[in-house]
Amino acid sequence: MVALPQSRPLTLEDFEVIRDVDDGHRYELIDGVLIVTPSPVPVHQRVVTKLWALLAGPAPPGHEVFVAPLDIRLGPDTMVQPDVLVAADSSVSDRRVEGTPLLAVEILSPSTRHIDLGLKLSRYEAAECPDYWVIDPHEESLRAWHLTDQGYELVAHVTGDEAAELSSPWALRVVPSALTRAPSSSG
Repeated sequence: MVALPQSRPLTLEDFEVIRDVDDGHRYELIDGVLIVTPSPVPVHQRVVTKLWALLAGPAPPGHEVFVAPLDIRLGPDTMVQPDVLVAADSSVSDRRVEGTPLLAVEILSPSTRHIDLGLKLSRYEAAECPDYWVIDPHEESLRAWHLTDQGYELVAHVTGDEAAELSSPWALRVVPSALTRAPSSSG
């Protein structure tokens, strides 16, 4: 049993002790607040793997596409694990991604919807992450934000069979229904 500190925000040192528990949950630290979420369901993982393949294929040299769990240290009190991320090779250490990724993607679930569309959106914006995407597998939608001088600007919001033509982190066409569709079974 791990004892949490009382009456103060958690630090990265606290976080390192807490998350060593192997209980099937995902642990993140955002601005000193511990966020614990359950293991994902199959449709969530289907979207993650299909999106990884879509991004990894055209990834230019010097960039790598990862899936959770992989820590990103955004600050002294923030360690996040987006479902899919793109990072420059220079930011990848032996333990984690140090600093802001080029793209962070979250796949919504009922337990993470509020966090992904609120807290994480604002935290990635504050960290100056160039691109943040949120995919809702249940409504088959994609929302993509791109960082401008004024903050995040919504550059795409598509549903179902609609395609988002995105130019960052590199040119890509994303169709939400294609990410959620289960492989067809052959007779």
